[in-house]
Amino acid sequence: MSYKWLEWAKRIQSLSQAGLTFTKDVYDIERYEELRNISAEIMKEYTGLEMQKVKDLFTSDTGYQTPKIDVRGAVFRNNKILMVREKMDDRWSLPGGFCDVGLSPAENIVKEIKEESGFDVVPTKLLAILDMNKHPHPPQPYHYYKLFIQCEIVGGQEKMGLETKGISFYDKNNLPELSLNRNTVSQIKMLFDFLENPNKEAIFD
Repeated sequence: MSYKWLEWAKRIQSLSQAGLTFTKDVYDIERYEELRNISAEIMKEYTGLEMQKVKDLFTSDTGYQTPKIDVRGAVFRNNKILMVREKMDDRWSLPGGFCDVGLSPAENIVKEIKEESGFDVVPTKLLAILDMNKHPHPPQPYHYYKLFIQCEIVGGQEKMGLETKGISFYDKNNLPELSLNRNTVSQIKMLFDFLENPNKEAIFD
């Protein structure tokens, strides 16, 4: 799904942040800060977010801007997939989240699944690397890559975490209301394709 205004705002933000990272000229700094403010105004106008919140999002990131990494776990049991209910929006998602500095993607997904569902898992296969902009997610202020990693349960038990209020396994024809910022119906069904065809090659955008 394409949101041209969002692409423009993020591009302006990226250019302004790169400029603020590398320039030493005081006048150029002012110009790049003005560009960042323009990108924040565009984001506020079309998302309804408060201006200060948008500015906080855009100014909290420093250095040359690159896509952020979101990792999601595909955990199957009895031909159903593990999902957790998010406290933030009361909807369901694959366990996962943004990658923490200092941990590999595999280490991150093990941590996230444990924290959000209580299960101990072992990562077994990278299934897909998707560009969030190329899938029907709602508009977001940053550019994300989404990594989907298949995992097997090796221990633990169902236990809700600080960010979750429900844990369940769903089949592909009976999915709950999804947290679309985190995952889409087409992505969940893509993961079931790997369950049904274990030799299927990884997908990437």
